[in-house]
Amino acid sequence: MRVRREPPPFRRVSVVRTEFISPHLTRVALSGPELEGFRLVEPAASIRLLLPTDGELVMPTWDGNLFRHSNGDRATIRTFTPRRFDDDSLELHIDVVLHEGGAASAWTKTVEPGEMVAVSGPGRGYRFDSEATAFLLAGDESAIPAICQLLEHLPRVPIAVHLAVRSEDAKVDLHRDVDVTWYVASDGSPSYETLSRALSTVELASGVHVWAAGEAAEMHRIRKHLFDKRDFPRSRATIRGYWRRRDVETDSP
Repeated sequence: MRVRREPPPFRRVSVVRTEFISPHLTRVALSGPELEGFRLVEPAASIRLLLPTDGELVMPTWDGNLFRHSNGDRATIRTFTPRRFDDDSLELHIDVVLHEGGAASAWTKTVEPGEMVAVSGPGRGYRFDSEATAFLLAGDESAIPAICQLLEHLPRVPIAVHLAVRSEDAKVDLHRDVDVTWYVASDGSPSYETLSRALSTVELASGVHVWAAGEAAEMHRIRKHLFDKRDFPRSRATIRGYWRRRDVETDSP
């Protein structure tokens, strides 16, 4: 078994409230004294969210590779963008994309204020080049929270945003006047090659920096197109696989 460095310790927090953003996106506000010292330095970072087991928060143990409970079961942990953190109120926001069969989705739909979870992190975010002359941001619904956060931090240069969503009602307000292209699936189901097809025809101006995130196989296709076919500088691209389709295999990035 490959031994990995243990992630940051979990901080116990309670649910303060949930907020409706769209029919497919819900914001969960978390808070608690253990968030003292938590800091968000870079946008589009990540945190681990430890979900309850049978309605009870049970803290797992790191086995050198995974977090497991005392019975050997793998802990239910999902990764999210820490959308916003208030140092004064110690309130942390995460935005959860709702979909069928997801553990976090099921929890979000039924969670009540006062219920306990735990968070670990944050991990490294996006260290953007302040001298960049333009940015291209792309992603599916899982990347919407990170893209909204990036738009709050990126400099006032031309920004193009490409977002693939399952339906019209999955569109959200990005709260910044940028060039946005939405790709809406015609049958209400995700179109997994939408972004890679779209970006294959997009003009990449000199000096543009690319940030993309979403389904792993789709991100793999975008990497191959940018780096292998267009010889795009790797130093100007950040491409992250946020989740993986169960019916698709892809090479390691």
